[in-house]
Amino acid sequence: MGVNISELVTFEPIEMESLTGRALAIDALNMIYQFLGNIRQADGTPLMDSQGNITSHLSGLFYRTSNLISKSLKPIYVFDGAPPDFKAIELEKRREIRAAAKEKWDTALREGRLDDAKRHAQASAKVTQEMVDESKLLLKAMGVPTIQAKSEGEAQCARICMDGKAFATVSQDFDSLLFGSPRTLRNLSIAKSETLQIVELSAQRLSREEMILIGILVGTDYNVGGVNGLGPKKALALVEKHKTLEEIKKQVEWKFDIEMETLFEFFMNPPVEKDYSINFGRPNREKIIEILCEKRDFSKERVKNTLDKLEEKKGTQTSLMGF
Repeated sequence: MGVNISELVTFEPIEMESLTGRALAIDALNMIYQFLGNIRQADGTPLMDSQGNITSHLSGLFYRTSNLISKSLKPIYVFDGAPPDFKAIELEKRREIRAAAKEKWDTALREGRLDDAKRHAQASAKVTQEMVDESKLLLKAMGVPTIQAKSEGEAQCARICMDGKAFATVSQDFDSLLFGSPRTLRNLSIAKSETLQIVELSAQRLSREEMILIGILVGTDYNVGGVNGLGPKKALALVEKHKTLEEIKKQVEWKFDIEMETLFEFFMNPPVEKDYSINFGRPNREKIIEILCEKRDFSKERVKNTLDKLEEKKGTQTSLMGF
């Protein structure tokens, strides 16, 4: 769910054209969840093959990634590693939310309320290990680099950006800013380019350290709910007045097992892979067709047409090969 500081940060619209030639570190699970939530039929049923296997994530990854590449963007997908132990409460909460949404979806379907059914279906979306594995396999076949994070994907994205290997972190959440990403790009999974937004860390009224303090106060994935009675604006006022973690700690009633200092240190120095490689390759046309068409019943004509459009640009920077 991420940290709730949206009303405290400044968004700027950005044109897709201004991202030409840029490498982007994409929070893979964040993107895949969007595909699973949005690529559905009218009653909320996700795309499936003839065997009942969900394919919404593969559809989103293939067609959206191909579209980004055709616009000369260089996507790098970063997958989550092992979550920290203190994220267990949030993960259990998410499981409960998905289970409740699934029950509401089933009820809405029985009662013929299709709009409600689709809304609840979106909230019930779950990424399985099988989906992660086949997503990596597809991206590899497309020649798109994937990186396995040591822990949180957004922390690894931030590291890649801080190392100058990518222009921005792509995520709907703001945790990457707390992890130090110089920029966060939102809405890249949405087809309408005019919805693109960028948040520049250097352009904010708040420093990274202040954002972390506010995040801890309002609640993160590691201290769900935050300090009782503190929303973003009250947390901002508290941070502006008392400045340091030591002083802020004296002003609040902290009811979490994890210490505030531990959370602050986790955001400032998260566990990340420092020795990673980013390699853009050539697409394996036969492998892509095998994964999508032969195994998952995608339209061979549509897949081939998409590949043809990319291969028409062979040898230029606007193609997969051009990386």
